[in-house]
Amino acid sequence: MSKTKTPMPKQDPVKRARNFDEVALGYSPEQAIEEANRCLKCKNPKCIAGCPVEIDIPAFIGSISEGNFREAIVKVKDKNVLPAICGRVCPQETQCEEVCILGRRRDPVAIGRLERFVADWEADTDEVCIPDCAPPTGKRVAVVGSGPAGLTAAGDLARRGHEVTIFEALHKPGGVLVYGIPEFRLPKAIVEREIETLKCLGVEVRTDYIVGRTGSIDELIGSGYDAVFIGTGAGLPKFLGVPGENLSGVFSANEFLTRTNLMKAYRFPEYDTPIKVGKRVAVIGGGNVTMDSARSALRYGADEVTVVYRRSRAEMPARLEEVENAEEEGVKFEFLSAPVGFVGDDRGRLTGMECIRMELGEPDESGRRRPVPIPDSNFTLDIDTVVIAIGQGANPLVSSTTKDLKVNKWGYIMADPETGKTSKDGVFAGGDIVTGEATVIAAMGAGRKAATAIHEYLSPA
Repeated sequence: MSKTKTPMPKQDPVKRARNFDEVALGYSPEQAIEEANRCLKCKNPKCIAGCPVEIDIPAFIGSISEGNFREAIVKVKDKNVLPAICGRVCPQETQCEEVCILGRRRDPVAIGRLERFVADWEADTDEVCIPDCAPPTGKRVAVVGSGPAGLTAAGDLARRGHEVTIFEALHKPGGVLVYGIPEFRLPKAIVEREIETLKCLGVEVRTDYIVGRTGSIDELIGSGYDAVFIGTGAGLPKFLGVPGENLSGVFSANEFLTRTNLMKAYRFPEYDTPIKVGKRVAVIGGGNVTMDSARSALRYGADEVTVVYRRSRAEMPARLEEVENAEEEGVKFEFLSAPVGFVGDDRGRLTGMECIRMELGEPDESGRRRPVPIPDSNFTLDIDTVVIAIGQGANPLVSSTTKDLKVNKWGYIMADPETGKTSKDGVFAGGDIVTGEATVIAAMGAGRKAATAIHEYLSPA
């Protein structure tokens, strides 16, 4: 048995840094079987508990090891309606793979790569596995938002026999999966493919419907929906609040990535949404959104892209795999630094960013050491584009237009973490709109729990 994971084939870094094609190319059947054979087939596996949607991981990996890929995808889809997405973007290294018993002495089994393999294998065969649905219950559920939480809740509720309608504010469903994650990490055709599976379950998707403007939660309930699930995510961009933030050339990551991914700016003029990226780009932050923005800027043709992060590399919340990919492609890093202001010319265009050096103090509420400014350590970076990727907050549109819906001091909806129940009868919520920014799979887990609770709420005693 190999001590290390079967390597994932990838595009050459020099070539991929200038195209938006998917970086990771996926396992071949032979590589998938080789990796599946590393599984110890534990009598008491820890990996299932490490998965927020509780996939029977040993079972589907066992099917792969026997070359029975059809059986493997059936076992995955019994718990997860979005396997091709999860296999690409979920942080398995801090979830199922982190508790893999093999990982105590060797690399853990590459669970995420194997999940991706069976999902892609299914797509290549053109024989999509559609899970069975229970008989119709006559109950109707409205799902607000078509991100990971909403899609998962919708799929689970449809399988239980309920009539489900998703209401999406944008012109395409998928939420952060389509507006936030770049093509080179998650091709949009894959998201569309997974959503088509939900439609085959009977889920209706209504786009261009802004709950809070087009109609309210109360109006949905009044129109005949028996329950509502809110999975709108955290899409309100955060800013630094420093001088010069309104200069031309300063982007929020939300705008930068939405233009890139949903509006297809990287394919201008085929798509009519251009985006201007200069020669020297800085991206502020340390998470996956930061890596997505920095790597996208490279692909737009920037000569130099620098990630500016106020802590050290060890504290970066981004997946190690994404940091390594960025480094391979040529992204530079300026650690223990934070911006204090932006400089522009007489035409209002960005020309530089003033920063200050930081040192790490005592841990803060996140458990990471708090960055502390070092007096008189200011320096300036010459840049002409900056992307601010320091997180997103809760959009107040739904909560401000919904009576009796309680939110916390940050504007996130207050909901029971095990059921998604809110303060308003018949209304449930889950994902980033409840917890703040988290992972795709965590949002899916919340959607699954809420779907179970909604089903119980709708079922006769």
